[in-house]
Amino acid sequence: PVANPMHSRSTGLTPAGTSFAGDAVLMGGRGEVNPNFPPVVTGMDAFQAFHINPTLVQKFLKPLLIGELAPGEPSQDRDKNSQLVEDFRTLRKTAEEMNLFRASPLFFSLYLGHIIALEVLAWLMVSYCGTGWITTLILACILTTSQAQAGWLQHDFGHLSVFKKSSWNHIVHKFVIGHLKGASANWWNHRHFQHHAKPNIFKKDPDVNMLHIFVLGDTQPVEYGKKKLKYLPYNHQHEYFFLIFPPLLIPVYFQIQIISTMIRRRFWADLAWAISYYMRYFITYIPFYGVLGSLCLLTFVRFLESHWFVWVTQMNHIPMEIDSEKHRDWLSSQVAATCNIEQSFFNDWFTGHLNFQIEHHLFPTMPRHNFWKVKPLVKSLCAKYGVQYEEKPLGKAFVDIVGSLKKSGDLWLDAYLHK
Repeated sequence: PVANPMHSRSTGLTPAGTSFAGDAVLMGGRGEVNPNFPPVVTGMDAFQAFHINPTLVQKFLKPLLIGELAPGEPSQDRDKNSQLVEDFRTLRKTAEEMNLFRASPLFFSLYLGHIIALEVLAWLMVSYCGTGWITTLILACILTTSQAQAGWLQHDFGHLSVFKKSSWNHIVHKFVIGHLKGASANWWNHRHFQHHAKPNIFKKDPDVNMLHIFVLGDTQPVEYGKKKLKYLPYNHQHEYFFLIFPPLLIPVYFQIQIISTMIRRRFWADLAWAISYYMRYFITYIPFYGVLGSLCLLTFVRFLESHWFVWVTQMNHIPMEIDSEKHRDWLSSQVAATCNIEQSFFNDWFTGHLNFQIEHHLFPTMPRHNFWKVKPLVKSLCAKYGVQYEEKPLGKAFVDIVGSLKKSGDLWLDAYLHK
């Protein structure tokens, strides 16, 4: 049976994070793309990866059914290793039988509790210690830590990896990202699920859409160089990266994008949650710092959080393969675009368990505290089929970000000058 999410690729993700998958014959004909929906990914594996209740989602698919594939039409992209695909599905079934998709209420309760404790500690500190420079600097670090950890927590609820029911995940997601961070759940879902569907794929993954500021991977720099495109001196991008990306992503780019998206798309519930965050923040700190001082403090916190966020999120992806669509199977496409960071208690906490990026991309609805349990199974499967499974120390991962930018910049310069 086939289903259509109103655009022409085989699987679609709505801005709310609901995907549709199957052997799709699509409403409106092939080649027609609805710009209001993000890029998509093919296959049953994607469908299973994004849903915790496929039976419920099938009810939404039924009205979209417009026909069945012809008998001779392949049910998946050609040239895939069918045995690898089958073994990965067996691995997923094994993980389900091991209850690795069952969340620990204690883990997530304690995690939320430590975020709230940091917020309370920040208020107590400024209440009893005053607003001196040293106190304010420590206060900013505490609030930054709270914001970063709330960011990792909202990521869990956004991926439906905590509660058994999607509705509960969505409700708490809005609370965490909205009231604890002042952002939009719908904005995050619309952007982040595109990334998960097609990681590191140009024109499909918004995280590698660098607006001509950076050139990434091996093919894009050469393409820009041959076309003599020079929006910026890309051979120096590994240097201006420090001035643009870490300090400005959250306080400038994301801030503008989040607010404009909520207003333009009329996400009024998200806007209300975000307003509740700012009301709580300013009510808490205006008595100590005044309006301007509180605004400066918040901007500084966003500045610090942006550094934390950028280094953690980019270390798993920028040094990996970034290219055009290659129509790989689910396992191969996800592993090619991601790498892991060595496990430790600090690395788990600091990265929100995104040091297990490979496992997270393969099983986005799996609670993060179970990644270490499924990791050996994933490594074994990758070794069986010669799929590179990359893992590195945290420090090297940071260095590799800069190294990969330099490599891409050098490729651009060579093509720009000589081709």
